[in-house]
Amino acid sequence: MGAAVRGVDGKMYGGINLYHFTGGPCAELVALGHARASGARELSTIVAVGNYGRGPVGPCGRDRQVLFDDHPNIRVILPTPEGVRSVRIRDLMPLGAVWTVEEGTQEFDPTVFEDAAATP
Repeated sequence: MGAAVRGVDGKMYGGINLYHFTGGPCAELVALGHARASGARELSTIVAVGNYGRGPVGPCGRDRQVLFDDHPNIRVILPTPEGVRSVRIRDLMPLGAVWTVEEGTQEFDPTVFEDAAATP
């Protein structure tokens, strides 16, 4: 599995899954670490692609939570019944629990899921 993440400035950062029978970080987390280590703070889009012709693959639950917590405005490219699409991470996390280092898990706040462009 490989992943790429794009910063808001258009720079791309890649990562691969270092699979081992004991587990290992997902390609998305490796790409996020690569971006962060390279100085990127705001990211716009992420995609993971499987080998052997699997194409785009949606993020696992752990990756979704990390993306939701650290990059709540990121878009995820993944397969859907309508074909490959770009979806906001918030749309993949209905009723998601917001978590921060400072305050831990927060109470559900429906405003987190409102489209910022639609908010006056």
